[in-house]
Amino acid sequence: MMKPGTATIDNITEVLHHIIDYTERRRDVLTRNIFDFRQANYCPQDLPESEFALRMTEAISEHVHSERLLFCDSDHVRFHCGGDFEIEPVPDSAARDLMHNSISDYLKLQIQKLSENLMNNRIAAELLRHQQQRLSVYPCSNAENN
Repeated sequence: MMKPGTATIDNITEVLHHIIDYTERRRDVLTRNIFDFRQANYCPQDLPESEFALRMTEAISEHVHSERLLFCDSDHVRFHCGGDFEIEPVPDSAARDLMHNSISDYLKLQIQKLSENLMNNRIAAELLRHQQQRLSVYPCSNAENN
């Protein structure tokens, strides 16, 4: 059995931590949409899913190509040294239209988004748990494997 390299596991772990952090932040934004929609002039927001997914995909592609993770900024996602990142919520015009036309459909949409987000969070958390178990089984670094 081939032992996974520590650098590979650490890179995957970092991506999974970003995904978990993203889903926790998105949960907060979506929850606000449910509790605050009755406020005057409220505009529902969401985190830019496709923008964040593209940042993660590009980081993984860079890892596959050069064995390093490179997180690149975009319009609403900015990465900092030390692994932190900022992500700006964006107006959700489709949700806003639903909110004005059918409160019931608007709330269903928010609940659906929360459910999908929770599933993504649980998948990333389970993959992270699995990675951490693998790391404890194979604590050697790449240098020791050569």
